Amino acid sequence: MSAVKKSFVSTLISKIKPQEAVLIFITMIWGGTFLAVHHAMQVSGPFFFVGLRFAAATLVLTLFSLRTLRGLTWYELKAGVFIGIAIMFGYGLQTVGLQTISSSQSAFITAMYVPMVPLLQWLVLGRFPSLMSWVGVLLAFTGLMLLAAPSSADMTLSAGEILTLIGTLGMAAEIILIGAYAGKVNIKRVTVVQLATASLASFMMMVPTGEAVPPYTSYLLYSAIGLGIASAMIQLTMNWAQRSMSPTRATVIYAGEPVWAGIVGRIAGERLPGVALLGCGLIVLGVLVSELRIRRKGKAAALVE
Repeated sequence: MSAVKKSFVSTLISKIKPQEAVLIFITMIWGGTFLAVHHAMQVSGPFFFVGLRFAAATLVLTLFSLRTLRGLTWYELKAGVFIGIAIMFGYGLQTVGLQTISSSQSAFITAMYVPMVPLLQWLVLGRFPSLMSWVGVLLAFTGLMLLAAPSSADMTLSAGEILTLIGTLGMAAEIILIGAYAGKVNIKRVTVVQLATASLASFMMMVPTGEAVPPYTSYLLYSAIGLGIASAMIQLTMNWAQRSMSPTRATVIYAGEPVWAGIVGRIAGERLPGVALLGCGLIVLGVLVSELRIRRKGKAAALVE
């Protein structure tokens, strides 16, 4: 029995491509960033921290892209600015939400950006979502209700949960914009511009929101630098890995991100009620289902990527 198990595990591992293995590792890191940001909100305002985080990411990536940046075009600059604004909107509201909700809740609500993509494409581009997209959205929103208010009869969302949910629109817009510009731009140059734009736009948002610059602490600085390096690594790896794998397969891997965040949160002492955990499961299921497609051949029907 032991030999059979070892054979099964080795076969499973051998089928995982290097790009997929790296993406799984990156997803684990991504999941852990939620708790780090949640703790950072004790010493900083949300938009200053997001600005500092992406400033660090921009600096790190620029150091490795100096030669490449010389060929920056106006088209790439425009693409990077649009994507960067979407990133600021998504990460900014997510970070505001992390002031009042747990990292586990934030991660699972954020995962709803995946089923949000086809809805946003419908509203903006007129592309009607597939049947499985609608099923995925229904499952994800049902899960959201269970996660957000496991002990409340009226299933109301808190301010932090609402802001995090609205922030998923920015993340969905980021995915759509990246897809629209893919193959037409240099990935490294656009990534630098989008990170720099996200940083600058976040700092600018401090003015209308009345957010003050926090006092210096080593924890704030090291958190921003660490998350900045992680952000740069995540963005580059995602762009590199998705060149050679289907969006569906990548989404299956990304669906593990809130799960990793939940595990990290659990280790750190966060606890979710049983009903909320059921909601988390429905959100992940909704993410996966939304990427399935039904292909019909005669009378037979099959689910495909």
